[in-house]
Amino acid sequence: MIRVLLVDDHAIIRDGIKQILADTGDLVVAGEAASGTEALNLVAEQDWDLVILDISMPGKSGLEVLKLIRQKKPGLPILIFTMHPEQQYALRALHAGANGYLTKESDGEVLIAAIRRVLAGRIYFTENVAELLVRERMPKAHKLSHSNLSDREFQVFEKLVSGVRLTDIASELNLSIKTISTHKSRIMQKMKMSSDAELVRYAVARGLVTIPEE
Repeated sequence: MIRVLLVDDHAIIRDGIKQILADTGDLVVAGEAASGTEALNLVAEQDWDLVILDISMPGKSGLEVLKLIRQKKPGLPILIFTMHPEQQYALRALHAGANGYLTKESDGEVLIAAIRRVLAGRIYFTENVAELLVRERMPKAHKLSHSNLSDREFQVFEKLVSGVRLTDIASELNLSIKTISTHKSRIMQKMKMSSDAELVRYAVARGLVTIPEE
C-alpha cells in the first residue's frame, strides 16, 4: 500500500480525501495532521510515500512546513492541495519544493491523477500555472509587483486585501503587531503603493482575492 500523510486543519476535508483514496485500492491515508507542527513530528517519526499538504493552517503555514520537510527529507513527494487560487501560491509552492499544486475545487479524479503523477516522480501543475511560470521568466519590467514580496510578506498582503485587521493578522500568525506593521510598510514600499485601497484594487484585478457576492 502507498502510505499518504494528509495535512489539513479541516476534518471534513480529510474525511473526503480519505474516502477518495480508499476507492483506489492502493492508496491509503496512513496518518493525519491538523497543524504544521503535527505534520513535522509525523514526518520525523515515520516514513511516508506522499504528503498531501494544505497551505492555510494554525501556526506554521504550509509553505513553512514544506520548506522544513525539504530540509529533512528532500526526496519525499509533496502535493499541495489548497483552497488558494493558483495565482496566489502555486509558484511559491513549486519554488519551495512542492511536486504539485492543486486547488480544492478539483474533483476526485483530478486529485488521483495529480497524486499518480507526483508519485511517478513528475511535477503536476495546470496550464494556468505553466503560464505563470513563463511570465516569471520575462524581463523584470514585466513582472507583477507582488512577485517581489517574500513569502511572509505575501501572506500578510493576502490577509490585508481580504479585509483582516492588523491585530487579527498578528494573532493568526502569532507575531507582534509591530512586526505586522513593519511587513505592511515593506509591502507598500515594494509594490509602490500608498493605501489599502490600492492594494485591494491590485489584488482583485489580478485574481489574488475574491470579493464575496452579496
